[in-house]
This record gives sequence, structure tokens and C-alpha cells, in this order.
Amino acid sequence: MKDNKTQSASPMPQENKMGVMPIAPLLAGMAVPMMISMLVQALYNIVDSVFVAKISQDALNAVSLAFPLQNLMIAVGGGTAVGMNALLSRSLGEKRQDQADQAANTGIFVFLVSAVVFGVCGFLLARPFFLAQTDIKPIVDYGTDYARICLGLSIGIFSQFCFERLLQSTGRTVYSMITQLIGAVINIILDPILIFGLFGFPRMEVAGAAMATVFGQIVAAFIGLWMNLRFNKDIHIRLRSIRPDRAVVREIYRVGLPSIIMQSIGSIMTFGMNKILISFTDTATAVFGAYFKLQSFIFMPVFGLNNGMVPIISYNYGAARLDRVRKTFRLTAATATVIMVIGFSAFNLIPGTLLGFFSPSEEMLAIGTVALRTISVAFLLAGFCIIAGSMFQAIGNPLHSLVVSICRQLLVLLPAAWLLAQTGKLDFVWFAFPIAELMSLTLSVIFLRKTMRDAEEKIGALGN
Repeated sequence: MKDNKTQSASPMPQENKMGVMPIAPLLAGMAVPMMISMLVQALYNIVDSVFVAKISQDALNAVSLAFPLQNLMIAVGGGTAVGMNALLSRSLGEKRQDQADQAANTGIFVFLVSAVVFGVCGFLLARPFFLAQTDIKPIVDYGTDYARICLGLSIGIFSQFCFERLLQSTGRTVYSMITQLIGAVINIILDPILIFGLFGFPRMEVAGAAMATVFGQIVAAFIGLWMNLRFNKDIHIRLRSIRPDRAVVREIYRVGLPSIIMQSIGSIMTFGMNKILISFTDTATAVFGAYFKLQSFIFMPVFGLNNGMVPIISYNYGAARLDRVRKTFRLTAATATVIMVIGFSAFNLIPGTLLGFFSPSEEMLAIGTVALRTISVAFLLAGFCIIAGSMFQAIGNPLHSLVVSICRQLLVLLPAAWLLAQTGKLDFVWFAFPIAELMSLTLSVIFLRKTMRDAEEKIGALGN
């Protein structure tokens, strides 16, 4: 009787397309909308900086120095989403509807708690964070305003993360794309209005860029919630179920915590690089900030491809269909590599044109041209490494991703950059990026072979 009641409360959906549809069209259908939405995300990230750069280089530096804080929010949101989606997709593949619903509802609770924590930290720690990097007053003032708004109203970014990833985890990437597009378009429209005070609005400068960002995120979050309630029939969101479940939270963070740490390491790396670069000239930090905005046009589509791959891998691993897991990985890795080759070509052929979006000085152009050409060598290896890292996470073995990320960014990249900086030649510092990526590739290949062997043994044992 208990089983019958459970089934009645949470009806079992039919076989999800992730288990039966041919891999190439399945991956295209799930990843292309995400790649488009990620490109739009990259566009509005650049638009922020393009408009802010028109205020002054100090304003651009403030936004650049705020990146580690924004990246930390993305790390927590993205990592939590990885854990939630992996558990949800795997549960659907195993036909465990109740566990899939618990993953969704508990995930919503965890995201809300994260928003509260970051909101408090933003108001208390923003100014000390900037003072730890520079004593240039305009940069500190601009950066404090920007960070307090972005973190203080982080309910937008965390809710958007949650509801978009719930749509992704069940294969409804078109709906997820729509929510991201709407949020990005709102941001792009509001940026010049709030930054420069158009149409009767007050001139808010850097704070206006932050307000445009959070308003777009909040609107996108509401639309994402509505789309899940209206169209996502594979999960059942219930207000009374949005509460902590110890076992589910533990499983979400078992997979998601390494991803959070990995991406948080990116914040540490960026903070450290900014400290190294500003010792040469504050223009170097502006270049580094511009680079991060530009490279998002290359990396964001790969992350979108990645987001399309993860639920397919998790679902088919849960369903013990290892052949589909392999096919999905190979196709995704090959596509990511092609994207990265295109990015490498653009950064080498037209670096001046790309930097021209940021109203650069002659010094910024000279430094930036060398930086873009040197750093982009790492792109040729990065595509495979990114996809391999998500492969580890998708089948519930995230420790390998964590080890690769720590080694790449903390044990190789930052020490290499510091050592190269001791030569007194800024141009040498950029070589730390391809050096670190080579190490990342080596470890990724080793761990990928081990991961696939372990998966074969586990599925073979279950079959016996």
C-alpha cells in the first residue's frame, strides 16, 4: 500500500529522451540552446565592461577587481547545481522519482540559503576586499558599490541558477535558454540607461551596471520558476517540500562541493594574478579584466556544451548504458576542441580589434596584444580538459576534477606567474597560462582512463 501511495503522489514519467534518442541530435538539441544562451551571457558581461570603460580606466579596474567575488557566487551556484543535477538526472535514469523530486526541492532550499549568506557578506566585506588589493580611492569606491549590490541582491543569481539548471537536468534546455536570454537582454538594455542616467534615470555609473545585472537576474529567476511549474513534468516542486533533507544535501555536496572548490580556486587565482600584475602597472590588471570578458565568448559556449552533456552522461550512467556515455563524451570533447581552435585563431589574428571594445590606451593595447596571443595558446588544450572534468562529476567521481583544478591554478599557474614576474618582464607572466594547461591535460588524461575503468567495473558488477 505504501508503494502505491508513493507512486500516486509522484507518478513515474515515461522513458526520458536522454536514454533513447541518438547521441548527436540529442547533444545538439540540449547543448545548442545552452551555447546560445551562454553566448548572450558573455555578450552582456562584455557590455557591462564596455560601458564602464567609457567612465574611466579606474571604473574598468574596479569591475575587474570585483571579478573574484562574482566568480565565488558563480562557483557556489554552479557547483550546487552540478550536485543537484547529477543526483536528479541519475535518479530519473534509475526510475527513482521520489529521490529526483527531493533533489529538486532540497536544491531550491540550499540555493536560497546561499543567497542569504552572500548578501550578508557583501555588505560587510566588500570594502575590505578592495582595500586588500589597492589603495586607489576611485577604484575602491567604485568596486565597493558594485560588489555590495551584486552580492547584496544575490537572490537573483542563485534563484536563476537553480531554476535554469532544473530545466537543463531534465532535457528542457530550450526553456532554460529563454530564461537566460530574457535576463541578458534586460541587462543589456538597462546598462547604458542606469550607468549614464538616460531617459530621466539618475546617473549611477558603476553602481548602475550592478543594478542592471541583478534586475535581469531576478526577472529571469521568476520566469524560470514559472517554466518549471508549467512545463517540467519530470519533477514536482512543492512549497512544503522546500526544506533541508540531510541525505539529499549530503549527496548534492558530495558531488557539488569539489566543483565549488574548483571554481572558488579560480577566485583565488584571479586575486593572486591581480596582485602580481598591479605590481607592474594598474593597466595590466585592466588588460587581465578585459581578457576575462573576451575569453568568455570562447569558454561560455563550451560551458553551454558542457551543461548539455552532463545530464546525458548522468542519466545513461544511472541506466547502465556505458556505450552512450562514451559516445557523448567523445562528441562533446571534439566539439569543444573545435570551438577552442576558433578562439585561439581570433585572439592571434585580431587582438587589437578585440581590445578596442574597452576604449584602450596605447599602453593597454601594447600590453593586451601580447597577453591575448600568449594566453590563447592554452585554449588548444583547455577544451578537452573542461569536458573531462565534467565527465568526472557527471558520474559521481568529482575528486579527480578537484585535484586537476588545484594543481592547475594554485600549484602551477600562480607560482609560475610569480616566478616569471621576478624577471621584471610583464610579457613573460602570461606564459604561466599555457604551462598550467599542459599540466592539466596530462592529469585529465590519466584520471579519465581510471574513471572509465572504474565505471566499467561497477556496471559489470551490477550486471552480474
